[in-house]
Amino acid sequence: MFVAEDLSVLSRPAAAPDQVLAYGDAADQIADVRFGGQRAAERPLLLVLHGGFWRPQYDRKEAASMSAALAALGWTVATLEYRRIPGDPDASLKDIASGLEKLPGMIAGHNGRVVLVGNSAGGHLALWVAAQSWATVLKGVLALAPIADLGLAQKRNLGQGAVMAFLGTTAAERPDADPLQLAAPAARIVIAHGTDDAVVPLEISASYLAAFPCTRLVRLQGSGHFALIDPLNSAWPVVVEELQRLCA
Repeated sequence: MFVAEDLSVLSRPAAAPDQVLAYGDAADQIADVRFGGQRAAERPLLLVLHGGFWRPQYDRKEAASMSAALAALGWTVATLEYRRIPGDPDASLKDIASGLEKLPGMIAGHNGRVVLVGNSAGGHLALWVAAQSWATVLKGVLALAPIADLGLAQKRNLGQGAVMAFLGTTAAERPDADPLQLAAPAARIVIAHGTDDAVVPLEISASYLAAFPCTRLVRLQGSGHFALIDPLNSAWPVVVEELQRLCA
C-alpha cells in the first residue's frame, strides 16, 4: 500500500549557499556550496545530485533543504546543477563527470574524497558515475530511491515516459547510460528506498541489488519517495546513519 507523498520539502525555504561555483560555461553548470565547519575537513565532500526525472523544470532547489541539513551536521556539501535536455542524456552525464572532476579542487573544507548523494534521477546519475573507471576520487554513493534500472523503469512507464524522454530512445539502445548494464562499481554503494514509494517503486532498486549483490539496500518501512530527502521526516535519521557509515 502506497502512502500519500508529502511534497513540502521541495519548496521549503533553506539556508542560502555560502558560495555558488561554476564548473563550466553553461548556465546550468554550477553548484551551490555549503560549508560544514571545522569537522568537515576530516570528511569527504558530499556532492548532491537532485532528482526530477531529468526534466528541465526540476532543479537543485528541491535538494536545498537536504543540503543545508547535511552541512549543519558537519559536511561540506556541493549541490550540483546539471543540464537537463530532453533527448540528450549525454549533456547530463558529461556535466556530472565534469563536476566530479573539477569541484573537489575548487572547494575547501573536506578531506579530498567525494561521496555522491543522489535521489531519484540523481541517484541514477550517481550510480552511473560509480561504474566509471575514471571516478577514482569517489569513496562511495548513497542513492536515495534511485532510478537504478532504466530498462525496468521504462517498462513500468515511470514518470509518464521519463526514461524515453531523457534518452531520446529506448533503454535498450543506450546501455551505456544504464547503471544496471555497466561494470560493477569499485566504490561502496548504499541504496535507501521506501517500501511505499509510489514514484520509483522499490523493485527498481531490488533489480540493481540482484545484479550487484555487494550493494547495501536499506528498505525503509512505510516511507514514500520524498521522505528520504526530508530532514523533518522520520526516515531522515536512517539516511544520516548510512551516510556516516559511508564516510567512516
